Amino acid sequence: MTLVKICGIMDIETARAALSLGADMLGFHVELKHARNPISSEKAGEIISQLPETCTPVLVTSVTDPERIIELAQKTDVKAVQLHADIDGMQKIKSALPQLKLFKVINVFDESAIEEAKSYEGVADALVLDSAIKATGQRGGTGKTHDWNISRKIVESVSIPVILAGGLNPENVEEAIRIVKPYAVDVNSGVSNPDGTRSLEKVKLFVEGAKGSGR
Repeated sequence: MTLVKICGIMDIETARAALSLGADMLGFHVELKHARNPISSEKAGEIISQLPETCTPVLVTSVTDPERIIELAQKTDVKAVQLHADIDGMQKIKSALPQLKLFKVINVFDESAIEEAKSYEGVADALVLDSAIKATGQRGGTGKTHDWNISRKIVESVSIPVILAGGLNPENVEEAIRIVKPYAVDVNSGVSNPDGTRSLEKVKLFVEGAKGSGR
């Protein structure tokens, strides 16, 4: 069954509601450029301390300094870090925090993403395939889909888990999973209200679509 990650968590009530609706992972935007739902490391840590052990809290950041990433991971007590920036220090982070999972974001512009994805085998614990806007440099959080056929080829080409992100919503998540066959799906704007908060009705529908309810 495909796992579900709900990103942009900012309060404990939403976190608990998302988990009750079937989410497996929760994303916290700490020191992330272009973040729709920025949160301090202190607040994220406070929320995470109240989550059940079955949940996987994920720090989503564009920080590039390995020492700072290690510091943020320790401060928030996350189980995984999703790296939006290109960094050379992933091995350093792993050495310091061997239990921490590292998710590396791959921006799928074209088929060159396939070789980039392969290069992180043995370094990353999972890959997050996301959309990006070249003109602004925005990586992730675009609300736009990319070529899922390329994402499918990446899933077929690597031996580590692949998480599909970028423009997913309750209406397209089933088709995306059918085409790509990812380990997990990641959503933010697709389950948002106009004010940027999570729509629990959309979260419910997204989880049902992702996990096959009603098929």
